[in-house]
Amino acid sequence: MDKTYRKALKAAFPHTLPILTGFLFLGMTYGIYMRVSGFSFWYPLLMSLTIFAGSVEFVAVNLLLGSFNPLQALAMTLMLNARHLFYGISLLDKYRGAGWKKPYLIFGLCDETFSINYTAVIPEGVDRSCFYFWVTLLDHSYWVLGATLGGLFGALLPFNTEGLDFVMTAMFAVIFLEQWQKDSDHTSALLGVGLSLLCLFAFGADHFIIPSMLAILGALTLLRPRLERR
Repeated sequence: MDKTYRKALKAAFPHTLPILTGFLFLGMTYGIYMRVSGFSFWYPLLMSLTIFAGSVEFVAVNLLLGSFNPLQALAMTLMLNARHLFYGISLLDKYRGAGWKKPYLIFGLCDETFSINYTAVIPEGVDRSCFYFWVTLLDHSYWVLGATLGGLFGALLPFNTEGLDFVMTAMFAVIFLEQWQKDSDHTSALLGVGLSLLCLFAFGADHFIIPSMLAILGALTLLRPRLERR
């Protein structure tokens, strides 16, 4: 590993420590869930390595246990991961010029990686594309490790996993608070919270994510000149 990558790894790793904690717990929950559902540990290992979409991987357990319906699987995956369209648009400029790393950056994009790569202040002298690459690779490896451990030891450690998924909610709350403290202008944060609450009341808990993202995108687009002046 050359000096450029070592320097980027040193800068990226501390940013991923909250993700390490969350992904180990939630990944182990997923691995245990797969194991108690009758699958070998190879399933959570390979699925976390190749799919890397936590909510889809949980849903995939029921899809694998049910009748073969590829159209249903496709529709479910699109609905659950439609938010990544907005993530990708937001990162177009940041990922420009990443070279051979760009395909993996696209594949490995998840909620947590987006939160870091979009908001992190990269130290001077650290290659941006290498920083983004390490954040993506580290987050991916945490999920694979957690899922594999859960698949290996799930049958040996039977316990009630209800509520463990709340660790990710807590982690996002911490990321939001850190971003709030770092920014002097809280307009975008207040818009995000306010519009999300309105869409939650209007569309319900099962359908509010895409409308809220569209509303946030539209509002920020209209307010972009004002926000950039600030």
